[in-house]
Amino acid sequence: MLQVPITPLQYEVEVGEQGQINLQVPFSTGQKITILVMQSQPEATQDLVAASSSSLAFWDNAIDDAEWNNA
Repeated sequence: MLQVPITPLQYEVEVGEQGQINLQVPFSTGQKITILVMQSQPEATQDLVAASSSSLAFWDNAIDDAEWNNA
């Protein structure tokens, strides 16, 4: 069975009157797509972004870089 990689798209939209949302998607007319809908939880996302960003400084180390480059 041929498996095609799936690249998800993320849209941040506001729900309008009568629970409607409008999206413009980069797919051809008539193409079948699947839409998953979930409520945003910005406070949880902010914690994850802060945690992952704070750990990047570990990799910015001139002494370690010189050692690895000369290994």
